[in-house]
Amino acid sequence: MYYEMKTERLFLRPMNISDLQAVHEYDSDNENTRFMLNMPNSTIQETQKYLTNAANEWEKVRPYFYKFAIVLNGSVIGMAAVYLDEKREIAELGYILNKKYWGNGYALEAARAAKDFALNFLHVKKIFAHCDYRNAASARLMEKIGLKLESDDGVRIYTKRYETARELTYSFTVD
Repeated sequence: MYYEMKTERLFLRPMNISDLQAVHEYDSDNENTRFMLNMPNSTIQETQKYLTNAANEWEKVRPYFYKFAIVLNGSVIGMAAVYLDEKREIAELGYILNKKYWGNGYALEAARAAKDFALNFLHVKKIFAHCDYRNAASARLMEKIGLKLESDDGVRIYTKRYETARELTYSFTVD
């Protein structure tokens, strides 16, 4: 399967191994991945495995997750993802953006596209997303794309840093 999206300023397409250097730049950066659960990636091999897994999922007839490279003027600047439950009725949104591009609305634009993909192409009934309570920018982004705070008492476990934090869950349900 192949699916791409164009927004006002961005192009979103399936992630693949050719994205290795750009993805490793932000996936291995401590500041960039501060609020990402299983990051930073310590080695380029970890990032390569991540991209191979993402590309292999796109090859399936009915993928359970879709990882899109966020492309700006030909350069990969981040990732937006949609993860499905087993019934393919509930989708989780995820995203990361290279810190060089923070503050320009690119993550908002990409997250909105991922939400629209989940609703209009995958026809899910509910969308949710999580963030660390300290990640105010991510919480604002979720609100801007129409998700509402569902829970503020979850727990995030950062496996690579042996740290826990309070987690916020935002969601949107189709009427």
